[in-house]
Amino acid sequence: MTTPAPLSMDSIVVGRSARMRAVFEFLRVIGNSDSTVLVTGESGTGKEVTATLIHQSSRRKHHPFVAVSCALFSETLIESELFGHERGAFTGAIKDRPGRFELAEGGTIFLDDIDDVPLSMQVKLLRVLQNRTIERLGGTRTVPVNVRVIAGSKRDLKQMVAEGKFREDLYYRLNVLPVALPPLRERREDIPVLMEHFLERYFRRRGEDVPAISDAVKQAFMRYAWPGNVRELENACERIAQTCTCGTVRVGCMSASILFRAGAQPPDVSTPAASVPQEAASISLDDRLRELEANLIRWALKVSSGNKSRAAELLQIKRSTLGDRINRCGLGTLHVTAGDSGEVAAAAPLQ
Repeated sequence: MTTPAPLSMDSIVVGRSARMRAVFEFLRVIGNSDSTVLVTGESGTGKEVTATLIHQSSRRKHHPFVAVSCALFSETLIESELFGHERGAFTGAIKDRPGRFELAEGGTIFLDDIDDVPLSMQVKLLRVLQNRTIERLGGTRTVPVNVRVIAGSKRDLKQMVAEGKFREDLYYRLNVLPVALPPLRERREDIPVLMEHFLERYFRRRGEDVPAISDAVKQAFMRYAWPGNVRELENACERIAQTCTCGTVRVGCMSASILFRAGAQPPDVSTPAASVPQEAASISLDDRLRELEANLIRWALKVSSGNKSRAAELLQIKRSTLGDRINRCGLGTLHVTAGDSGEVAAAAPLQ
């Protein structure tokens, strides 16, 4: 059986896992519908990208796509932002201003963080979904709007309904076509695909080819829990592309926070065996942590040209702590230039 080629929404949501392939297929089916879509998923899973794909796959693709985070505005401002206002509606309203719904006319509006909309505003959103009309703040004229509504939520709206924090009638108006985006930890087989995708992007931006990636780095990426999901993984890859000068992506090129937390994670029993090299099981946690610590110190000393104060800043530890760890790892004398193998040659004293 051949491995399916990775599918992609665009530059952020990439994957070949069964769960993501099911999501992509559903999005293709609902693309041309005008029904309201509710996209749910943890922060960083790609809700806005999903909404963008739905819009680009629809007959509305030649009209505006307007995305707005409902979490950005206070209760007093959100109505004006969404529905617009008339001149004189409040202090500072010196002219008429259309809201986001009017700006999205003929296209799609994406209401991200719908779970942060205050109850007082929820009833007004319900009326828009029911009647497809809005009234600007301070106005009396009813304005018809022709938009497709896609909402995004990082929390379980059904649970919020049970807690009295979200209107039940609005929930059912939004939840016509539900799309649930899985967190990255539940689709670990996509991590190598995403890693390759983002590293290629950021190394290409530097005008460089993607270097080889060490097995230790791949294992660390597979073991890490990725609480920030795809967004966090992308940031980690961008950091590697901006700091790696080794010719090979090694553990010293990684963020210390990801590296050490990954080292402390037990193997995920749900991860396919082929995804993680089997020899990892024979390495003790203490040995792995010592190895990671030594490689991080080598990287910091190389980048800082042997200046321990600067190296300590890079590692976010005290200079005295770095000195203790250098001695503990047996790195008392190091040359700061890496050879082709990425190892640090001995002899030059540190500053």
